[in-house]
Amino acid sequence: MEDMILYNRLQFAFTITFHYLFPQLTMGLSLMIVYFKWRFLRTNNVIYNDTAKFWMKIFALNFAMGVVTGIPMEFQFGTNWAKFSELTGGIIGQTLAMEGMFSFFLESSFLGMFIFGEKLLGQKLHFVSGLLVFIGSWASGYLILATHAWMQHPVGYEILENGKFVLNNFSALFSNPWLMPSYLHNQAGSLITASFFVSAVGAFYLLSNTHKEYGYIFLKSGVIFGVISSIAVAFPTGDMLAKNVVKHQPVTFAAMEGIFETEKGGSEIVLIGQPDMENKKLDNKIAVPNVLSFLTYQRWHATIKGLNEFDEDIHPTNVPGLYYSYHIMAGLGTIFIGIMVIATFLLWRKKLYSTKWILWILMFAIPFPYIANTAGWYTAELGRQPWLVYNLMRMVDGVSPTVSSGNTLFTLLGFVGLYLLLGLLFLMLVLKIIRKGPETKHALNS
Repeated sequence: MEDMILYNRLQFAFTITFHYLFPQLTMGLSLMIVYFKWRFLRTNNVIYNDTAKFWMKIFALNFAMGVVTGIPMEFQFGTNWAKFSELTGGIIGQTLAMEGMFSFFLESSFLGMFIFGEKLLGQKLHFVSGLLVFIGSWASGYLILATHAWMQHPVGYEILENGKFVLNNFSALFSNPWLMPSYLHNQAGSLITASFFVSAVGAFYLLSNTHKEYGYIFLKSGVIFGVISSIAVAFPTGDMLAKNVVKHQPVTFAAMEGIFETEKGGSEIVLIGQPDMENKKLDNKIAVPNVLSFLTYQRWHATIKGLNEFDEDIHPTNVPGLYYSYHIMAGLGTIFIGIMVIATFLLWRKKLYSTKWILWILMFAIPFPYIANTAGWYTAELGRQPWLVYNLMRMVDGVSPTVSSGNTLFTLLGFVGLYLLLGLLFLMLVLKIIRKGPETKHALNS
């Protein structure tokens, strides 16, 4: 049974990790595309229109990859996690169905209109089609996060005699206190990915002395969106979400922060350290006294419970994995703020475009928002363990009893091979679009 659960978890973790490489860019990029199209309508500068259409090509490619890689995850609810789907489908099916029926079709329909319908629609309706793509993209994230929020903090339900969960308060799904902080934090993270991606392409164009007029716009816009989203992902959204964890999952918070023993008189914030699970302590730690208490409760001497205060039966199943995921996310987020603040300062001083060292940093920083977003999701998922539905359903109770560990391992290897090929194809196509650059000849209709 343990092998079966492990392989099921590995398969879902791999498929969802690979899948989320694509939506995190599309959600952030959709907002920036709307901005570029709006700037064109305001200024009538055709470069902004070219920019919007250029990034929509990359958006469309990401969207297609997101669809292809998202379908296997839906199947896994019925194959690997059939018992979970059977018992909770009456609740999570609501939001997942809404995401598919409304958000996906809104996004995909108007994506086609934006790409192919500029001449037919005219510029104002073309802008509206881009706006609706953005709304569909962000609504999709909202409905997925509503599902996730219910698993983290179940509300509006009752359990029947046969063990099935049914929804008795539909509005509770969308007023869940876990939902909005999680959603805003996630969207800020996706905007960081898009901002760094756009900035990186702009930096590449300037360093290679190609498409320079677009490089200026990409770089300026990416840095402005980047500094706003990098700060927002820490405060207020990250702060709101952390306080949610403290309130509703205190054992998870203790593991995230590496607090094994309850500290009287205030808790330190750990910058660096390695969990020693055998001796229940952190090795080689560098910490700042009392700061965690202040950030959490706005009181320097507030007490935060350590893992020793909780029954080991409800400890997260992988405390080191949770601790490292959280600190990778938080550490990279801090670095993002530093990079974007420096870039914004140089932009203000009108030195950004000619300062090569920051251009190189922005260009090579492109993978790190993906790492940070992935680490953030690992923090959320590892923090909920050993529960599938927090405090109500354990992982062992949701796994499919008829799917063997061998079958799961075999299909996992198949996914790894297939997704490797898809990933290489995706990179080739994206690099081809970037090398070609924006198209500059258009017949515009007002």
